[in-house]
Amino acid sequence: MSSLAYVLNLLLTFFVYLLIAQAIMSWLLAFNVVNYRNQVVRTIWEFLARITEPLLRPIRRILPSFGGIDLSPLVLILIIIFLQRAILFPLETGQPISLL
Repeated sequence: MSSLAYVLNLLLTFFVYLLIAQAIMSWLLAFNVVNYRNQVVRTIWEFLARITEPLLRPIRRILPSFGGIDLSPLVLILIIIFLQRAILFPLETGQPISLL
């Protein structure tokens, strides 16, 4: 069970990095630092959007509007960290799972 928990932990960590990359790229696009018409930029953006949007969309529906600031990546990162620390880390180390 610990090897499965380790692999899940790695996948969740990689997904957090993808969320951070997507947030940074959205800022770069918003401030016209990079051009969306560039084929490489568009390809990277579409890849990141396709990977992250299915999990971010339900969070965006629940969160209230903050005037153009999207906090859904931050909320998802916090959820992932909670899962890693409360469930996966105890499974990796053989400790009992305790959510308190």
